[in-house]
Amino acid sequence: MSNRRDLPSRLPVWRRSPHGVAAQLLCALLLACAGVPVAAAGGEPRVVTVAAGLEHPWSLAFLADGTLLVSERPGRLRQVSPGGALSAPVANVPAVHARGQGGLLDVVADPAFAQNRLVYISYAEADARGASGLAIARGEFDASANTLRSVTVIFRQQPKVKSDGHYGGRLVFARDGTLFATLGDRQASSEREKAQQRGVHHGKVIRIHADGRVPADNPFLKTAGALPEIFSLGHRNPQGAALHPQTGTLWVSEHGPQGGDEINVVRAGRNYGWPVITHGCEYVLCTRIGEGARKEGMEQPVTWWPKPSTAPSGLAFYTGERFPAWRGNLFSGALAGRGLWRLTLDGERVLQREKLLGSLGERIRDVRQGPDGLLYLLTDSPEGRVLRLEPADD
Repeated sequence: MSNRRDLPSRLPVWRRSPHGVAAQLLCALLLACAGVPVAAAGGEPRVVTVAAGLEHPWSLAFLADGTLLVSERPGRLRQVSPGGALSAPVANVPAVHARGQGGLLDVVADPAFAQNRLVYISYAEADARGASGLAIARGEFDASANTLRSVTVIFRQQPKVKSDGHYGGRLVFARDGTLFATLGDRQASSEREKAQQRGVHHGKVIRIHADGRVPADNPFLKTAGALPEIFSLGHRNPQGAALHPQTGTLWVSEHGPQGGDEINVVRAGRNYGWPVITHGCEYVLCTRIGEGARKEGMEQPVTWWPKPSTAPSGLAFYTGERFPAWRGNLFSGALAGRGLWRLTLDGERVLQREKLLGSLGERIRDVRQGPDGLLYLLTDSPEGRVLRLEPADD
């Protein structure tokens, strides 16, 4: 079965789409052309509310005792007990720029959390002029006192710009203990071209040590004019990221323009094309962007979504036992698409996509596998929830 790499190079995605049933037919046709059939909906899992009353939750992290840490975009970090009780906001979280898409974003625990109690957060940080960029900080988490101690900023995106969108913000620890972070192109049309420039952090994936130092084997460390943290370039707004459980390779999901949402396998030094190439089009009149869909020396995604945009967010590989049929599958939250995508893989080929939980009508911001082998989700709303998916036949 072919995949995205076998698509015609001139797929006309910049045309206006019809509405209603015709739009659904067009979407199905484009998916078939991409070699990514949509599975017939099978048995849906049971959805259990673990916790409610969260304001635009963005990320969740599991701690060893079963407690969850959940970030809320307005700037609060909460403990959620195994029984679903919410703590007061964790103290000493840095001030965030909570405007537009900005605020408190990802939260991850250090791989050695049991020993060092360190957690890492990404957030939008503003300067005195109102310009902003992504920052990453770490601190020791004192659960009993509900506070972060010895908070240190280990990275700041440069330059800061006057835009409140496209921060990226996902954090993932690699197997060697280095830390990946995704950085958006900052949305403004005047900034997008910087995704191709190695001297700025716009539209990049970076790789740093846990204390902010630059690894000695980063791909552009010895490239004149390049920022040494950069691992890959040409990204638009990557808001999902996960390590492949077998290979340890980083996979990211990216918000594209209309009809250009993507999932990419990220490798050192590679260029993922934005805004020179894309399978999407401008939001106004769906006019063409850049040079088309392909260019030599620029990477193709492993899968992409035609119009209407699905807006992929959190990303997770499933390796548990509770859903045997899902082992090895990749899961992606969908914001505009309001659901959860299940992707069946063969290596780095996407064989099939299935949309789950569409009947919930919820924007799914994050998806994580819990230590119990179940999937946990966050719904992005003023009354956001932590959800748990359980087998329907349990």
